[in-house]
Amino acid sequence: MSEQQQSEQPERRAGRRVVIVGAGMAGVQTAVALREQGFTGPVTLIGAEPHQPYDRPPLSKAVLLGKAEDSAFDIDFEALEIDLRLGREVTGVRPEAHELDTGSGPVPYDVLVIATGAEPVVLPGAEGVPGVHLLRTLDDAARLRPVLDEGHGVVVVGAGWIGAEFATAARSAGCEVTVIEAADRPLAGAMPAEVAAPMAAWYAQSGAELLTGARVARVEPGRVVLADGRTVPAGAVVVGIGARPATGWLAGSGIALGPDGSVTADRALRTSLPDVYAVGDCASFPSARYGERLLVHHWDNALQGPRTAAANIIGAADDDGPAPVVYDPVPYFWSEQFDRFVQYAGHHGGADTLLWRGDPAEPAWSVVWLRDGVLVAVLAVGRPRDLAQGRKLIEAGARLDPVRAADSSVPLKAAVRQ
Repeated sequence: MSEQQQSEQPERRAGRRVVIVGAGMAGVQTAVALREQGFTGPVTLIGAEPHQPYDRPPLSKAVLLGKAEDSAFDIDFEALEIDLRLGREVTGVRPEAHELDTGSGPVPYDVLVIATGAEPVVLPGAEGVPGVHLLRTLDDAARLRPVLDEGHGVVVVGAGWIGAEFATAARSAGCEVTVIEAADRPLAGAMPAEVAAPMAAWYAQSGAELLTGARVARVEPGRVVLADGRTVPAGAVVVGIGARPATGWLAGSGIALGPDGSVTADRALRTSLPDVYAVGDCASFPSARYGERLLVHHWDNALQGPRTAAANIIGAADDDGPAPVVYDPVPYFWSEQFDRFVQYAGHHGGADTLLWRGDPAEPAWSVVWLRDGVLVAVLAVGRPRDLAQGRKLIEAGARLDPVRAADSSVPLKAAVRQ
């Protein structure tokens, strides 16, 4: 590189305007990571909600139960020279002009980061019915707090992770809770039947009623009508039947989306268009570790991905910069439900062997999945050591002895084949 080119590179890095759409965990962490990694150019963070950026997991726990007023990130955006624009919805992007469309007029960018997360799936026919709630935003939690404070009978539609967490909070508040699940078991879309089956007992143990194989025909004020004619009284209805990437605003932009609506980022978290990246719940990425494209709707993904995107944004400003940083994490998430701490690491979709570690009727147990003898996923209920060791072994591509791996008295790291 010539002396003139060397002098131009810092100016190019400093001068490029990075605009991040979405002020949740993924967007905030992208802005922070850019500064931490030395980017000195303009950074604009646009959020649709009027609130200071906040963390979402506490919404179904501390915030919902009134143990915390909010879960705002402890970040001094002004000190970091991050231009925070809240209460602004981005309605479109025009890549040829390098501009975003907002209600307040166009916003130019040199580099765009899409971090709009996911939006909850709405129960058909329930929109506008009094007493029907979603739990995705701080305002949602604020509307639900009085419901729990007053001890209303609550119906939860969906026995997934968010449904279980809300049912747990409602029971803690003394509410009668009925959970309605269309599948024949909880977590039907996330866990194999044999793993999810013992979790069904957790509902009754907490005092909640779980109705499986039950489809909602309609929601009326004060009750839920099932497809088989049964009615369930409901002081409030909370819908938790899944989420989809919030990418509708990208229609017509030329940014490639997958069948699931996710932005199809590459292994460096770049989209199909130059100077556009995507992170968090709205983006899928190819995993060499698992041999398939993954869409991960969990907090850890929104924390880790931005560091990769930031490094690649900075590196792309230098023609002779380093090779792109590859994003291929071991997915991780946790859930607090029914007095249990549930953790999961990896991806079991391609596994050929499932091994139990402990009795699922007991308070603590775990499950590991192998593919050709290699550990690919672990689910731990009250066994944090299994999770911690398992996560490291998955990262290392460790091969396990299945007999020792199925012995809960043997630490997972001691089950590695030598």
